[in-house]
Amino acid sequence: MDKALDKQAEAAGRARGSTRGRRALIAAVAGCAVLGGTLALWPWERVAPRAAAPAPGAQALTAVTSGVPAALPDVAMLIAEREARLRAHPGDAQSWAVLGTAYVEQGRRTADATNYPRAEKALRTSLKVRAKQNAPALDGMAALANARRDFRAARTWGAAALKLEPKRWTTYPPLIDAYTGLGDYKATKRTLDRLLELHPAAAVRARAAAVYRDRGWREDAAAAVADAAAAAGTPAEQAAYLERAGQLAWERGDLEEALRRFQEAVRLDPDQRAAQAGQGRTLAALGRTTEALNEYRVALDKEPCPQYALELGELYESLGLEPAARVEYDLLRAQVSDEAAGGVDDDLVLGVFEADHGDPQAAVRRLRAEWQRQPGIPVADALGWALHRAGNDKEALKFAAVATDKAHGGGVRSAPYAYHRGMIEEESGLAGPARRHLQEALRINPYFSPLGVPLAKQTLAALGEPPDEPVPTAAPDSEDDEDNANNKHNKNNADNKVQEKGR
Repeated sequence: MDKALDKQAEAAGRARGSTRGRRALIAAVAGCAVLGGTLALWPWERVAPRAAAPAPGAQALTAVTSGVPAALPDVAMLIAEREARLRAHPGDAQSWAVLGTAYVEQGRRTADATNYPRAEKALRTSLKVRAKQNAPALDGMAALANARRDFRAARTWGAAALKLEPKRWTTYPPLIDAYTGLGDYKATKRTLDRLLELHPAAAVRARAAAVYRDRGWREDAAAAVADAAAAAGTPAEQAAYLERAGQLAWERGDLEEALRRFQEAVRLDPDQRAAQAGQGRTLAALGRTTEALNEYRVALDKEPCPQYALELGELYESLGLEPAARVEYDLLRAQVSDEAAGGVDDDLVLGVFEADHGDPQAAVRRLRAEWQRQPGIPVADALGWALHRAGNDKEALKFAAVATDKAHGGGVRSAPYAYHRGMIEEESGLAGPARRHLQEALRINPYFSPLGVPLAKQTLAALGEPPDEPVPTAAPDSEDDEDNANNKHNKNNADNKVQEKGR
């Protein structure tokens, strides 16, 4: 199919010229006749009443063109439909844009990076056929760049789409992801506020939940994602939001709630592998190790994500099964190599892996370069930890502070981030701050890592009790500060119905 699409792309490019306008008009009329009401479902148009028997792929078309999670079989059906159409109509810019965006979704859901070069080819063909006023293709390029973790490119493509159609809500979510990846949290909030004004639907509430989580507003995040799951239009969409709710519950150490959310997500969408891995993570914390290993294996079999392989390897390592852990680490390296061939930037997960299980100096080099490209909070934490593992605790502490201090933008309440900072402080001879941050890590989520939790407890025991001196009543990023932030946030946004719902 790739060769056929190459030929169609070339034919589409040759179609430009004096007859382009006339042929585009004929193709557009023919397309409308063939697809009927399907094309009316594009996000910038009014949604038509749902037909009793939608055309194959119609539901996925609505989903992928509006950034909503879609079921994998529906995405595959949509891809086949668009490929068939383009064989007959290689000058259809809309279909090229849809095909490219569907490839992005398929690649994202399956961790198969071979989809991304196909997506880029289709989207660039759309832009060649229709060089102007082609916001759908620009949106697709932004989504592709985010999937590849190229947040600068995503910002550029998203800004171009926004310039064309400032009121087109589907352009805003990729921009939010790009700004977040670049560590520009002011721009993230500004973009989210505008998105909430334009289209406060389920997908937008889910996006808001992610932003609230990064700001440390955990109650707001949980309420927003619960609203999104309740208002979801399809089982696949609801499953995606339940997976996010499960992740939020996991991050605050609520194992039973996390497991319920993950299990419900997999029941609704058996292809929801992030939830499958979430079950493995939670079952391991509950001591149900055999079940946890099975869930991880199922997730990795269908979606060989490097992060899942890292988690499973560390679980094996915590059980003393070093050979099994090495198998997973080898899988991680192989998958990173495969994804790099598809244009994916996996330096963050590879740097995290190398810091603990490989070459810390190599991790530092990799993560320094990543920080220069896209200085988000996860990169700050990973670089700080890699520097610590490489023996440079003075510089490590600076990056750990960026990841954890609200003054630096690190609003997220993360047990691993607090643990990393505490361990760096302990090595630096800062007993008081080390004790406080390690306690905080265990308070946020007592199960955050099968390898990190025992080390945190051992280090706390070695630090002993604090000396008899006045102790601050709350840590700089304690629950009290979170409550104050929530109260201020709630007061300033009293008229926001999305944020008010469920409080």
